[in-house]
Amino acid sequence: MPTIWLGILNTLDANPGKWDLSHMKGMLVGGSAVPRSMIEAFGERHGLTIVQGWGMTETSPVASTAALPHDLLEADAETRLDLMAMAGLPLPLVEVRARVGDEEIPWDGEAMGELEVRGPWVASSYYDTPEQSDRWTADGWFKTGDIVSLHPRGFIQIKDRSKDVIKSGGEWISSVELENALMAHPAIAEAAVIAIPDAKWAERPLAAVVLKAGATASADELRDFLAPNFAKWWLPERFEFVEEIPKTSVGKFKKMALREQFAQEPAKT
Repeated sequence: MPTIWLGILNTLDANPGKWDLSHMKGMLVGGSAVPRSMIEAFGERHGLTIVQGWGMTETSPVASTAALPHDLLEADAETRLDLMAMAGLPLPLVEVRARVGDEEIPWDGEAMGELEVRGPWVASSYYDTPEQSDRWTADGWFKTGDIVSLHPRGFIQIKDRSKDVIKSGGEWISSVELENALMAHPAIAEAAVIAIPDAKWAERPLAAVVLKAGATASADELRDFLAPNFAKWWLPERFEFVEEIPKTSVGKFKKMALREQFAQEPAKT
């Protein structure tokens, strides 16, 4: 889980040279989207390679990995990092597509839709629960609940869970992209982005951030940090500075708890 590895990274950074990492080749990390900044930090500061993977219990459990094909191993560092920060290429025999409604999205790395998968080790039903049959399409694809973009080379980029994507003015905003960008800020230890109700736009993003020990940052500073890489309407409406982001038992951000805390709470002045 990336949140666990972020804690390990912070510990390694705070104690340089304390542990011998020379026998480690790298780590396979999954559970949620891995921040690009974390992949870069482990590589540059500790000589460790993160290979991101994606899967679910229903895919038994791995369906893709971000190991680069041979023709991309010599690409420039920025291109390699961009691809390694995606969920990777489907494993052999696993098929993927993404749709909005009944329409497939183009594989252009921009359009977003719900990821659907099928393959020999992808579940075809849940045991004795016919009420959940709607998780499969009529032609046998499993609807994952993950919102993704598909790169022209076939790389999967996880944008959000369908329950967490922010629907603002009829357009989708990826909370995961905003979180990973915020966690690249040198003052930020963790960041979680949620949707809050908005009378005009239906939903707007709110960012809950945890500062690193001794670090400072303002909402305006963080908004300016994000601005060069995101459309203006993607930028969080509010920033809330918290001591800790609630997590599930496996280390995922518990966004429901954040929504309950902040959805009805006015912005601090």
